[in-house]
Amino acid sequence: MLKYSRIYTAMAVIVMLGAGAVGAEGLNVIPRPMKVEIKDGAGFVLKKGTPVAFAEACRPTGEYLIDILAPLAEPAVESQPTSPAIHLNLSDNLRGRLGREGYLLEVTEKQITLAAADNAGLFYGVQTLRQLLGPDFEKQPRRPEGVWNIRYMMIEDKPRFSWRAFMLDEARFFQGKDTVKSLLDEMTLLKMNIFHWHLTDDQGWRIDIRKYPLLTKIGSKRKDSQKADNKDFYGEPHQGFYTQDDIREIVRYAAQRHITIVPEIDMPGHATAAIASYPWLGSTGQKREVVIYFTRAREYKDVLNVTDPKVIRFCENVLDEVITLFPGPVIHIGGDEVLYEIWKQNQGIQAYMKRENIGSYSDLQLRFTNAISHFLESRGRRMMGWNDILGQKLHSYQQSVDDKEATEKLAAKTIVHFWKGDISLMTQAAVRGYDIVNSYHPYTYLDYSYERLPLQKAYSFEPIPAELDTACHERVKGLGCQLWTEYFINAEQVYRQTFPRLAAYAEVGWTPAEGKDFDDFQRRLGILKQHWDLNGINYTWE
Repeated sequence: MLKYSRIYTAMAVIVMLGAGAVGAEGLNVIPRPMKVEIKDGAGFVLKKGTPVAFAEACRPTGEYLIDILAPLAEPAVESQPTSPAIHLNLSDNLRGRLGREGYLLEVTEKQITLAAADNAGLFYGVQTLRQLLGPDFEKQPRRPEGVWNIRYMMIEDKPRFSWRAFMLDEARFFQGKDTVKSLLDEMTLLKMNIFHWHLTDDQGWRIDIRKYPLLTKIGSKRKDSQKADNKDFYGEPHQGFYTQDDIREIVRYAAQRHITIVPEIDMPGHATAAIASYPWLGSTGQKREVVIYFTRAREYKDVLNVTDPKVIRFCENVLDEVITLFPGPVIHIGGDEVLYEIWKQNQGIQAYMKRENIGSYSDLQLRFTNAISHFLESRGRRMMGWNDILGQKLHSYQQSVDDKEATEKLAAKTIVHFWKGDISLMTQAAVRGYDIVNSYHPYTYLDYSYERLPLQKAYSFEPIPAELDTACHERVKGLGCQLWTEYFINAEQVYRQTFPRLAAYAEVGWTPAEGKDFDDFQRRLGILKQHWDLNGINYTWE
């Protein structure tokens, strides 16, 4: 007999459902579950005194569910509950069928059962249950007590992709812990599992590195910020950074929600804030300031001098501290938009390239990138970077200084984050054996206007290219959507750009391609908008 470590009684409210999702109309869940069967029968009645039961192995998810029901929950005696009840169960036998993130949710007249191979799967089952509760449930404790029903149903569900990411750029505009936690909460409800945190750039350094305190003393502050019209400025300084205690707090908060944080520390380009802090890092020999421009900024930028051993040690020392703060397996190093003309102007770099028989600036970047990749591997991590790190020509300004593509080969274990260029570049990388995350910018950049990237276009995004051989499909680990904050200075603006498009990407990442239906998604989105209204989340109506 299963021994339950804790049982709680709760009165909960679940909205009366119509028909369901896949194969049944009316189930208001985003992302749309893989398989839903709505059955005849009275369904389950939740009322005051209904026990929630879980074994010791389910404790993390069980206690999370209790927190959701907390306004009305009361602890009960430690014994197996009598029906009707809510049960959480772990079974390793489900792993082959559902993986670690899949779950089964069964509703009968006598009980609600959530089963999975891993607490991650149970946790996602709880998110489905939360959505079945409906936005009215979030009015607790103001809502009068009552008795509510959930239809008799069976849901079998698992994600299509293992990488379902949202990126927030805080190098441009610092948002702060409350906004980050709010975004993590919304990712949680949508079953997204990767928070890509862009923490350094030309316009700001936002993470405390103990060995190099000037990175935040100088690099986290700028004198002004350019407005969206590309001409005017706000006329006031901008600053902010996360202490290491702040980072640990947010990492714990994310982990409790089965979200892995992938930090991005840009190198060797997008590094002017670091160079402003420690000028010896740069390649121009000029004293720099943290960049205040978001356009027309090339003349104000600098690039790390990757031929200097001191600079390499700096990168390794920074990454060592980053690794202590972020326990996830992946570290993102950016690697995009390196201004090769800066290297071309440095005679020491030219001499180094000649001495080391490095034939192009792309090869120089690749040699540095591979060294960082191997360093991270030695620390038990994998490196990720934007697809510029493959050494292909993606930008017109590179052509003027270096017409040759790289001959060096990118380290084999690197994760390629595709964002720009012909789709064939991504398929070639997958065929060569690289793991890919697809963030092709016309479909995934949340800083784009809704006219340029409407909700339907976001929903239509297909991470696996049609021309990619099926044998390589497993190389595409999933997708990321990105909010670059050059012109979004506060939480209200961040939310407006992110929602409702984040829900579309959540469904792209979770739901089988054949199960997607934009009209039905729009219907279900109406319920989710009620949730955002209740939680003070600003969103855009189309």
